[in-house]
Amino acid sequence: MRKAPRTSPEPVAQIKERRDAALAALIAQVPMIAFMGIRFDRRGDELTAVLPFADKLIGNPALPALHGGATATFLETAAIIELSFQMIWADVESGALAPAGMSMQGLPTLPKTIDFTVDYLRPGLPRDAYARARVNRSGRRYASVHVEAWQDHRDRLFAQATAHFLMPPQNAAE
Repeated sequence: MRKAPRTSPEPVAQIKERRDAALAALIAQVPMIAFMGIRFDRRGDELTAVLPFADKLIGNPALPALHGGATATFLETAAIIELSFQMIWADVESGALAPAGMSMQGLPTLPKTIDFTVDYLRPGLPRDAYARARVNRSGRRYASVHVEAWQDHRDRLFAQATAHFLMPPQNAAE
C-alpha cells in the first residue's frame, strides 16, 4: 500500500499576511475607525484596539477628559471588529478567504448593534487608550460581547461595555 505524498505546511509568513489582510479589509468597512485614528494590534487571534490620543477627543477641557461619545464609539468599534474577525477566522486560517487584493467581497456583512451599554468607571485621561473585546456568545442570529478599556494599567479600567448584536445571514438563502 502506497502512502499519499506529504504536503509541506504553509509558510507562517503567508498565514500572517492573510490574517493581516483580512483584518485590514474588515477595518476598511468602518469609516469611523480612520476618522478617530483607531488601530488594531493583532497577536494571533487576539485583537487589542488602540485609540491614540488626539485633542479632538476631549469632551471636558477643564479636566481634561475624553468625550463619552468618543469612548463609547471606541468600545463599540472594538466589539464589532473582534466579533467580525472571529466570524471569518476559520476561513482565513484555511485559506478560503485569500489575501489577494482582499476586498469587501467574500467578507460577511458586519453585525448590527441591538443594544450597547457603557459603564464609565473614571474619566479617560488625555493619553492613548486600549480596549479588548471578549465574545461571550456568538450564534447564528445573536451575539453578546463584553469590552474593557484602559489607559496606563490593564487592571485600572476607565470604561467597559456590554453589547448585543444581530448577526448577518450566513448565506444568501437565509
